[in-house]
Amino acid sequence: MTGPEHPHRTWLYVPGDRPDRIGKALDSGADAVILDLEDAVAPDAKERARRTVTGVLAEGRPAYVRINAPGTPDGDADIGLLASAPGALAGVRIPKCEDPAGLRRVADALGVPVLPVLESALGVENALALATAHPLVTGISLGEADLSADLRVTGGDALAWPRSRVVVAARAAGLPSPPQSVWTAVRDLDGLRADTAAGHRAGFFGRSVIHPAQIPVVHEACAPDPADVAWARDLMDQLTRRDGTAAWIDSAGRFVDKAVVERASWILAVAASAHRPEKEGSPS
Repeated sequence: MTGPEHPHRTWLYVPGDRPDRIGKALDSGADAVILDLEDAVAPDAKERARRTVTGVLAEGRPAYVRINAPGTPDGDADIGLLASAPGALAGVRIPKCEDPAGLRRVADALGVPVLPVLESALGVENALALATAHPLVTGISLGEADLSADLRVTGGDALAWPRSRVVVAARAAGLPSPPQSVWTAVRDLDGLRADTAAGHRAGFFGRSVIHPAQIPVVHEACAPDPADVAWARDLMDQLTRRDGTAAWIDSAGRFVDKAVVERASWILAVAASAHRPEKEGSPS
C-alpha cells in the first residue's frame, strides 16, 4: 500500500494487451503503473490482455491492475485469474464500485490492496462505506468521465461536491488523499499543471495519467514549496526538543499544536516522494 514516506504522485494507465507499451510504462518514472484490463482493452482482446498481464506480473516487476467491473463475466474472469496467478501484483483498482459487500468479496478473493473507483451517484453516496469496507482498501478515487455521464452534468464545477465527498471520505477512513482523475487533453500540459495544482489545494494528491509526457508535469505540480519544506523541517526539529509538550509558540510567534505538526509531517512526506529513487523495488 502507499506508505506515508512516499505517497504516489502518478498512476500511469497502460493497456493490458500492449506488451510494447507496458515495458515503456514500467520504465517511465511513474510512481505506480496500472495494467488496464478494462476500458483500454477491446472486448475481443480481453483474454489476450489477461495472459499478457499475468506474464508481466510473473516477471516480478510490481504493478497494479485495473480489472473489469466485478459481477460481469470479464470482471469475474479477471478476479479468478489474479487470485491464482503468481507474480508481483501490487494492488487492484476496482471500477464502478457501489456495493461494500461486493468490494469485500473481491478483497477476500485477491488478498492484495484494493482501490475502489467511484463512477456513479450511488458510488459517491457510499464513499465512506466503501472506504471502510475492508482492511485491504488502501485508497479511493473518482472516475469522473463515467460519473459525469451518470449525473448528466458537464463541466468541472458540476463535480465540486463529489470531489469534496471523496476527499472527506478518504481522510475520514484514514486513507491517503485521493488521486485526481485522468486529464484527457494529453497535449495540454499547461492545463494539466494548473488543474493538478488546483486539485492539490482541494485535498487531492497526485493523479492518474495516460501518457508519459504527463508524468513530470504532475510531479512538478505536487512538489511542495521550498519555504514550506524549510518551515516543516524547522518545526519538526523543534518538536524533538519539546519533551512531549502538547502545544507551544514557535520562534516566529506562531501557535503550534498537533494539527500543525501533522501538516508539517505531511509536507515532509511529500518532499520525500519528490526525491525517491528512480527505480524502487516495489510501489509500496
